[in-house]
Amino acid sequence: MKEALNVVELFAGVGGFRLGLEKADANIFKTVWANQWEPSRKAQDAFNCYKENFGGEPSNDDITTVPNELFSELNIDLLVGGFPCQDYSVARSLSGEKGLEGKKGVLFWEIKRVIEHSHPKYVLLENVDRLLKSPSKQRGRDFAVMLATFRDLQYNVEWRVVNAAEYGAAQKRRRVFIFAYKNKLNFAKEQNSISGNDIIFKDGFFAKTFPVESQPYKNRITTCMLPNDVLDISDNFAFIFHTAGIMRGGEVFTAQTEAKNPTSTPLKDILVDEAIVDERFYLTEVQAEKFAYLRGPKKIERTSADGHKYIFSEGGMSPTDDLEGPGRTMLTSEGSINRSTHIVQVNGRKRFLTPVECERLNGFPDNWTAMMSDRMRYFCMGNALVVDMVEKMGNTILNLDKNEKLLSEQIIINF
Repeated sequence: MKEALNVVELFAGVGGFRLGLEKADANIFKTVWANQWEPSRKAQDAFNCYKENFGGEPSNDDITTVPNELFSELNIDLLVGGFPCQDYSVARSLSGEKGLEGKKGVLFWEIKRVIEHSHPKYVLLENVDRLLKSPSKQRGRDFAVMLATFRDLQYNVEWRVVNAAEYGAAQKRRRVFIFAYKNKLNFAKEQNSISGNDIIFKDGFFAKTFPVESQPYKNRITTCMLPNDVLDISDNFAFIFHTAGIMRGGEVFTAQTEAKNPTSTPLKDILVDEAIVDERFYLTEVQAEKFAYLRGPKKIERTSADGHKYIFSEGGMSPTDDLEGPGRTMLTSEGSINRSTHIVQVNGRKRFLTPVECERLNGFPDNWTAMMSDRMRYFCMGNALVVDMVEKMGNTILNLDKNEKLLSEQIIINF
């Protein structure tokens, strides 16, 4: 019998990471603990959805209140989570004796705390792609703080911005995935023996999961060495991180990649049978007029707070979404009267996407979120990741870990 990998899922939402990993191999990936808590809401819709679909007893506690001892006892092999893009600046503690302190409420520091007390072999995280460029006044600082944190925890880190529509999905959803692995692993030793260029374009975790062209886009490659002091990074460091990269011992190699032979699923393929679409999803005349305005070109004179007049301009977009191509990025405002909301035209009638269709855009089973209101179903899908991308990465982790165990056994035998 194959040995299971113990998985802990942080900021679990409705369970996209777990679902993707279990699609890869439910017998190997065993979620031993999961946490989902929404501080700003009395109703814990995402948690309730997670519990109803997976069963068990997931945690609905503020992650900051969970004791370190719990993580030490879980024997975590793989830590996963999608966390908010926040301000990752740090400062010297008031006493000066406790080193650095990150801003309170920043959930990345909770990821750090879990790692410090559990030392998982692998960490797989997801975030919006603007993380690589934040903050705007010191580009790359926040991501550099994260990389240096992993460096100090004795991990190598590889990252890639993945557009799901380029790897078979029905949605143009760009997210940065971060894969960290302990630098004492045999996999790390293998990766350390090859160039950053080969890792990004051929032999790395993401190159094997999401193939790319063999050359960087417009020759965009940069390198740097992260400062040893994280406070120095927070105060002074700025750098252009491209869409793919590797960090080993503080040394960074990063490049702009292009998907190899990109393929997507057309929007028409995820639509439900029109005969079962409820009338409430079709646009009224008033709604149709509002969308025609929102999606049309416009130039509007506005006045700033200091009295300065300026022209706000916005280009036009198609009145309805193209059914022959993938959908646009779905936001939490999906289903509302908003320029970003998808509008499809079927049999001459315009309508919103149904909640089931939004689930399909992200690769979830139909009615995964059926226990929620329509508004919350749209909101949760706007926050979710594309499950199929996690399944692909899960398969790569399975192969990686299988090789890791084989190499470890050979070393023991030879010894």
